[in-house]
Amino acid sequence: MRGVTDLGVFRVLGQPNLNIKVDREVAARYGLNTGDVNTLIQAALGGQVATTLLESDRQFNVTVRVAPRFRESIDTVRAIKVGYQTAGGGNAYIPLSELATITLDTGASYIYHERNQRYIPVKFSVRDRDLGGAVAEAQRRIAENVKLPNGYRIEWAGEFQELREAKQRLAVIVPISLVLIMALLYGLFNSLRDSLLALVGIPFSIAGGVVALTVSGTDFGISAAVGFVSLFGVSVMNGILIITYYTEIRHGGMGVHEAMFHAATQRMRPMLMTALSACIGLFPAAISTGIGSQVQRPLAIVVVGGMLFGPILLLIVVPALQVMFLGGASETGTNAPAGPATSAANP
Repeated sequence: MRGVTDLGVFRVLGQPNLNIKVDREVAARYGLNTGDVNTLIQAALGGQVATTLLESDRQFNVTVRVAPRFRESIDTVRAIKVGYQTAGGGNAYIPLSELATITLDTGASYIYHERNQRYIPVKFSVRDRDLGGAVAEAQRRIAENVKLPNGYRIEWAGEFQELREAKQRLAVIVPISLVLIMALLYGLFNSLRDSLLALVGIPFSIAGGVVALTVSGTDFGISAAVGFVSLFGVSVMNGILIITYYTEIRHGGMGVHEAMFHAATQRMRPMLMTALSACIGLFPAAISTGIGSQVQRPLAIVVVGGMLFGPILLLIVVPALQVMFLGGASETGTNAPAGPATSAANP
């Protein structure tokens, strides 16, 4: 798959295992089942409690098994006698090798467990591609080409699981943040129109972040999403600066276009200073390629792009949009006289 690197399976091998696989059909011919054979193997190799020894007030289990010389090699294990009952009612013995396949293999020296269940970890890294797209393709291809045995399942964990959990949290946090921002704006302006106009700059900041991600070839991720959330607050702050200063000037009697032009020119310097300071501070992180840069780089790229293009578009486009919505409602009452003019002449 494109983008998948460092693929591997964590198999911690090195433990010798004596594997004994009982042939059910052969055992049935002698009137035995797998349980009988396994019981004998357990008693011969591992030991079995035969009786209990009492000594004063203490109690000990007496475990018996075959002598070491009958179990010191795989050949001696194959020669262990298994008893069975003949047709005439007598007892007979047959070597264990006639009933089972006995091999000495290399097995796992460590078995991974999680929630009391065994699992085999498969690890890989994703390079030059977004993590979500790579895992989605892997899931699709595995579903088409891999048929798991009964009792097996695949769980996608690690960074992908953290990505899913972060998306679920952002799906809740972002709407709540926007609602809280809107509530605070309404409490500041006491006007739904002015509150919405303060949010007009958000799309332009988002567009700057998207352009920066596209130009740099960076995939969208949770780090980039956090950068976009940061741009929301800065864009709203810039909108508040312009709307608040515009309102103050309008109350002083200045016209709509003049007031908006004056507000944009007066607030241009603090807005650009804030944007440039953030861009300069995060620019080294945006171009970094060292260890850990894959985490901080998308956030820095989004913030630099949004801070670089967002305030410029905010100063060029947003005042025109605000004049369109504020002009009609604001023309009345400011420049008009308060009442009919009266004059008096001296006799």
